[in-house]
This record gives sequence, C-alpha cells and structure tokens, in this order.
Amino acid sequence: MRSVSVDDLLKTKPAVVNVGLESFARTLSGLGVPVAQVSWSPPAGGDAELANIVSLLNLPGEKTERIEAANREAVRRMLEGDPVLIDVVPAESVIPQLKERLILHAGPPIEWARMCGPMQGAVSGAILYEGWTKDLDAATALAASGGVQFQPNHHFSAVGPMTGMITRTMPVMVVENRKFGNRAYCTINEGLGKVMRFGGNDAEVLNRLAWLRDVLGPLLGKALRDSGGIPLKAMIARGLGMGDEMHQRNVACTGLFLREISPWLARATSDSEKLAQALAFISGNDQFFLNVAMAMGKAIMDPVRGIENSTVVTAMCRNGTDFGVRVSATGDQWFVAPVEMPVGLYFPGYSEADANPDMGDSAIVETIGLGGFAMAAAPAVVGFIGAGNAATAVTYTKEMGEIAIAENPEWAIPALDFQGVPTGIDVRLVVGSGITPAINTGIAHKKPGIGQVGAGVARAPMGCFQQAARELARKMGFV
Repeated sequence: MRSVSVDDLLKTKPAVVNVGLESFARTLSGLGVPVAQVSWSPPAGGDAELANIVSLLNLPGEKTERIEAANREAVRRMLEGDPVLIDVVPAESVIPQLKERLILHAGPPIEWARMCGPMQGAVSGAILYEGWTKDLDAATALAASGGVQFQPNHHFSAVGPMTGMITRTMPVMVVENRKFGNRAYCTINEGLGKVMRFGGNDAEVLNRLAWLRDVLGPLLGKALRDSGGIPLKAMIARGLGMGDEMHQRNVACTGLFLREISPWLARATSDSEKLAQALAFISGNDQFFLNVAMAMGKAIMDPVRGIENSTVVTAMCRNGTDFGVRVSATGDQWFVAPVEMPVGLYFPGYSEADANPDMGDSAIVETIGLGGFAMAAAPAVVGFIGAGNAATAVTYTKEMGEIAIAENPEWAIPALDFQGVPTGIDVRLVVGSGITPAINTGIAHKKPGIGQVGAGVARAPMGCFQQAARELARKMGFV
C-alpha cells in the first residue's frame, strides 16, 4: 500500500462520505466540497423488537428458504400476468351486491362518522346520483343514519381513485388477467378539478357522471367487445418510454389508448356527435388512462394474494383517514395506520391549509412498480407534483428499488439504462431499511364539494408494515 504523507493530504481536496442526516451533505456541497450522501437509519427505526423480527425473517434456514420460494412465486405471478381491457359495463352487472343500497369506497374499511370531508361529500353525491334522495341534505342525512352500507372496493375485485365511489349504475372498466382468469374493475376517469373522486357533488359533477353512464360507458363497452380487448402490458412499456409513470402522468398512454380504440368507437356508433363527444372527452383528459392502469394493477395483484409465507405487499390504499396494506401470506387481512399528508404543489388560491390527507386506491399502481416507483421514467411529472428535478425522479426510483425484490424486464426505464421498474414490495425490506413506499397522488380539498386543489407525493406510513411484520413472524412461527 502506498504511504500518504501529511503534505500530500494537505495538498488534496477533501472528499466526504456523509452517512445519515442530509443537512450535513448539503452544507458541504454548498461550500464546494465533493460529498457522497448515504441514506441510513437504524434497522427497524431503532425498535429492538422489530429489528429482531426482521432479523428472524431473514435468518438463513428452512423457514426463510420458504419465504424466498414464496416470494419468487409471487413475482412470477406478477410478471406473467396478462391484463387485457375487455369491456365497460354497469357496476351492478359484475358486483351483484350493489343492487342493494351499498356504496363502495377507496381505502380500508371505514364508517361514515370517521370519513373525511371529501369522502362524505362524494358519498352524498353518489346517493343523489343514484336517485335515493332528492337533494344533498337528504343524502347526507341518509348516509349518517345508516341508510346505506359501505364497503371497500378491494373487497369486490375493484379499485377507485381518491374517494373511489362505485355505485350500482356507474360504468366500470373490466380488465381480465388472461393468464390467471381473474377480472378487476374501475370506474371511468372523470377528469381533473371538481369531480366526485375529489369530493365534488354539484350538478356539474352529477351531469358528467350521467353522461359517462348513458353515453360514453355503453359506447366504450361496445367498442372494446368488438375489438376483442386491448392488451395493456405492451402499452405500459411504450408509455414508460414516452415519459409516463402511470399515476400522475398518463399523457402518453392516454394517447396510445385513444389511437387503439378510435376505429372501434367509430364503428360502434352512427351518431357523429356522440362519437365526437367521446373522442373529445378522452383526448382532453390527460388522466384518462389512470383508471385503466388501476384496474390493470388490481388484476395483476389479486392472483398474488394468499401465497403461504410470501412477504410481498398485494395492496396499498387510503381513505383520507386510514392507510391500509395487505400482504400475500396474510390474505385479506388489513394492516392499518393513520394516513399521512401529501407534499406537493397547489393550484392558485390554495395551500396546505386547504388539503385533505391522502386518499384513494390508486396506490395499487405502486404495488406493480409504477407511479412513484417508476418516477425516473417521467421527469416531467416532478414539476407537476413539486418533487424536485429530473435527478430527484431518478433518486425516487432507486430508493424504491431498495424495498423491492425484483425488476420487471418488460417495463424498462430509459433514463436508468433500461433497468426494469422495481417490482414486489417486501415488508421485510421496508421495516428493515426504514424506507416506505413513495406514492404519486392528487390532493383534495378537506371540505366536501370543492374538489382537487393540487398534486404531490405521499409516503405510506411505517406503522402498517410494522404491524404486518409482527403478524408474519407470528404466523410463520418465528416468534
């Protein structure tokens, strides 16, 4: 080894590796000192019991080998999924329970009294939309009195953005996973601003929903049936190459979808005005494909549920009050913690003081490696959600790779030399590293009836994953 003299050291500019607090690295960088930042926190956040659980879940041996084999099977099912958009139908035709006075919502289970403002506003609007009452005041009274039932979308192979309302006559898109034979459902995206998914419930909102039910839904359904269905995996791959991440940026995939469906829409109706309205609505709604991606995510992840010993997350969702996580080995059990506030940009006239905590089933796209996990593919999205610059987008994806057990070779990110998106969130990695999933999201006003006021990034609360780790350890006989 070459010896280094004191004179050599004094003549050489210092280079620093900073571990932990980023503020030290920022200070040094501002002084022109080369610095490499290493993110680090104590295992399991310094919780000795959880650190021991994570250690046991990773300890070499027969039990851990079963976990690894189960997780390989989970990833296999994710990667081999073959989601195809095949139809649009009234929700009650595929979810018969909706024929009763049942409203499906985003997130884990919640009762009326604990619902946030926009969720209650959306519920009241949905009741009025279905004609169960004659005005919003009566609708609110009906919901508060127990006159309607509430269940999560996830309990019925469904997902919904933000408030996630699904009622019996709402049209839902049907995605079939042709590899495993299951189907998943999601409503049609309403657009941005004052819409029911953000708690909107006035005449403008209800009229748009009626048009989706009476005009666009049936037309799209016929076009999709006539087409034989639109395969989605290849479309996602192209969208990633064109700057989408499929949560807050869906411009490319919306355009690709429109190109695929337009000839079939034209054949499905002889009414030129109806066709023009449909084409204008889809082309003018940059977020149209979000709901398609959500149904696709649900169709991919449902076959991953119930794999004995698998520590892979199969669902993440939030209702504006609680955040819920499901894990493969524990099936339909929810692990719930208080939801966090998103951090982002606000529309003119609004601020953090107006914002509601995060909500929606749309985090299903993060469970399949899109959204916040694929942000490096969509540098343009960071400006919309206030997440920083293009380099920040790459940082998010690399960080999410720390808590994922695989990459999806079919969904590659050009900015990362065509590395596949991080795939398969592992509870052990989340708790052990202290890194929680990043979720790109919209921001709703905290009061009912106002709608969207911004967009940003939210983090899943660590409490959900800590609960899951404890239950996995108990269920697998480690403790």
